Amino acid sequence: MAKHIGIVACSAEGASLCYRTICAEGARLFGGAHAHPEVSLHGHSLADYVVCLERGDWQGVAALMLASAGKLAAAGANFLICPDNTIHAALPLIGARSPLPWLHIAEIVAAEASRRGYRRLGLLGTRWLVESEVYPRALAARDIAWVRPEPAACAEINRLIMQELTAGVFTPQAIAYHQNVVARLKEQGCDAVALACTEIPLILSDQNSPLPTLDSTRLLARAALEHAASS
Repeated sequence: MAKHIGIVACSAEGASLCYRTICAEGARLFGGAHAHPEVSLHGHSLADYVVCLERGDWQGVAALMLASAGKLAAAGANFLICPDNTIHAALPLIGARSPLPWLHIAEIVAAEASRRGYRRLGLLGTRWLVESEVYPRALAARDIAWVRPEPAACAEINRLIMQELTAGVFTPQAIAYHQNVVARLKEQGCDAVALACTEIPLILSDQNSPLPTLDSTRLLARAALEHAASS
């Protein structure tokens, strides 16, 4: 029997893309059109997370994640995923208190980067994510180097994510800005870019990026499907 996936949601756009991917691609593993494992989703208000992020309250972020985890465990989920890169910085604070195991988005992206032979990744995400050790730790374990955008670019990408992408606003200007940042990362020797924000894949992909992309949202969804199908 397939494992029940629990989604700890943060932003609506990232969580919905992850959920849609699970449902759309489930047939590959689960036996025909429309087939996918059982999925439950719980999300607090994004505003609750942002309040904690703005004041650097990672224990508060962890408490919100744990509350979702408890509700999903009660709903019958067997394991958890979180389609939000930023709040993975709080995952180490949860530890043994979690009622269920988690798949780690950065570890999944790092494994895919290693599989494809990439050696130096650019990182795109919120300022909290880019300043954190979430990706450096996962990439270092695979002997993969990383490059953060310059501070001004990090600040503008953060603004675009928080004011536009999480609200479902996708403009040509935002796309062009991300493309320019990726082009600069390419000049710095990056051979791929990690879309380490679950909303960025809604505007950037292999089709319009100057570098190959690692889509953290869809990679997480596919890893969840594989885990759900495993014995």
